[in-house]
Amino acid sequence: MSLLAKTIGKQIRHYRTLKGWTQEQLAEVLESQGTYIGRVERGEQNIQIQTLEKIANALNTSVCVSFDHEQFEQLKSDEWIWKTIMLLKQQDIRDQERAFRVLCEMFR
Repeated sequence: MSLLAKTIGKQIRHYRTLKGWTQEQLAEVLESQGTYIGRVERGEQNIQIQTLEKIANALNTSVCVSFDHEQFEQLKSDEWIWKTIMLLKQQDIRDQERAFRVLCEMFR
């Protein structure tokens, strides 16, 4: 498959695991099969724009995130933001949500 399919698949896997979901859980939300999600994540399956949009919505992200590598590199270059992202990534989804609410309250 193409480099683009692999890049999109890696992003889907990244956001799925951040949410703490298995391939089967994502597939259930999409009314699909876990094997399909696996093929998409490995870049072995072409994906329709409508399906990509459904996946992005299910994972609470944007389709555009998959294509914005410049913004990703900027995040990595900011030490404190990157450390925060890496710390949050190690937490389960409930703790990530709790941390987000705390940050929202702090900066209001």
